[in-house]
Amino acid sequence: MLSFLYRFHGHGSLRYVYKNGTAVRTRLITIKSTFNAHRKTSRFAVVVSKKVHKSAVGRNRIRRRIYEIVRLEMPKMTRSHDVAIMVFSSEVLHMPAAELSELVRQLFTQADLYT
Repeated sequence: MLSFLYRFHGHGSLRYVYKNGTAVRTRLITIKSTFNAHRKTSRFAVVVSKKVHKSAVGRNRIRRRIYEIVRLEMPKMTRSHDVAIMVFSSEVLHMPAAELSELVRQLFTQADLYT
């Protein structure tokens, strides 16, 4: 699980990322990110709508899977970014872990989050 330090707190900063962030899209997941010079660490949020999966258990499982991938990829990132990961399909819940991890890595590379 991703530490409390690396998550968003409140809706204001997340709203800023939605408004000013650059988007990288796929059919399943979209990443919006922006550079944040005021922070020493990156912050992440995973957003899963009720339209994606009706049950809270399913939405939370999707969130936990993506947060774990983010936790493993964080050492490769040096600059501090604010990143919002939005899930648009319930297919993410049943994807093999390796395939989901590769998808998130590709999106991070396209969003230029790695060094």
